[in-house]
Amino acid sequence: MQVFVTGASGWIGSAVVDELLADGHAVTALARSDASASALEAKGVRVQRGDLDDLDGLRRGADAAEAVLHLANKHDFANPAASNAAERAAVQTFSDTLAGSDRPFLFAAGVAGLSQDRPGLAPGRPATEADDSPSHGPDSPRGGAENLALEYVDRGVRAISLRFSPTVHGAGDHGFISVITDAARRHGVAGYPGDGTNRWAAVHRSDAARLVALGLAKAPAGARLHAVAEEGVTSREIAEAIGAALDLPVASIAPDDVTAHFGWIGGFFGTEMSATSTATRELLGWTPTGPTLVEDIATGAYTPPATV
Repeated sequence: MQVFVTGASGWIGSAVVDELLADGHAVTALARSDASASALEAKGVRVQRGDLDDLDGLRRGADAAEAVLHLANKHDFANPAASNAAERAAVQTFSDTLAGSDRPFLFAAGVAGLSQDRPGLAPGRPATEADDSPSHGPDSPRGGAENLALEYVDRGVRAISLRFSPTVHGAGDHGFISVITDAARRHGVAGYPGDGTNRWAAVHRSDAARLVALGLAKAPAGARLHAVAEEGVTSREIAEAIGAALDLPVASIAPDDVTAHFGWIGGFFGTEMSATSTATRELLGWTPTGPTLVEDIATGAYTPPATV
């Protein structure tokens, strides 16, 4: 297929593009910068210059494609309202463009904020593919984009939600685990919030990328796919692995001190974000084979040797 991809030069997107090319797809990718454009062109990707605010450009990209894969997000934690608005607008644009065509539209979502924080459900129960997103409307996380896109299944769009684990880990990752590791370096202690029993789902980048390619090939309209290799790694286990890698002591951080110690990520680190992927594995025949999160931390994925 001819696939239009946003976020193609990002941490997950760059690995996904490699999978798509290996599977024989032709890829056109949105690129904001000269550096991103050059890296993509070197892989044999056709580049369309623009960004998420260029809705006409998104429309053109989708019009010319047989499938759309939306992995970009502004991730502006200082201004989440702007990120949410941009995400909703992009998903709305893609959905409207693809309506009536039965073409695939795969889009990034997450397991965060599913069953764990909702009334009436068991505390700490891992999220499953059957759990609908609690985010509705433009003011909710990600602008309620998952529910918005899935509404288009009845309007002739093969919409598929890609729910990624809170940590898609591996060497070179600058995401959440990297931020938590940096906090350990600054304070000289690898901390975990409270009693450290809350859990994060995790998946290696290579496994996540393969899941996306399989989803494009096999997933039906309305599918909610969980990119989850490990159901839950406790925050204490994460801290202990970081402490061992950096040769630092490990300690509990009191709830009142979490923000001061970890910064903006403190609230996330203390949140239950476990999930299963049983239904996804059965649907796609997907079997994760990459290193675990603790293995990646232990082998230096987040603690590269210092340069002189």
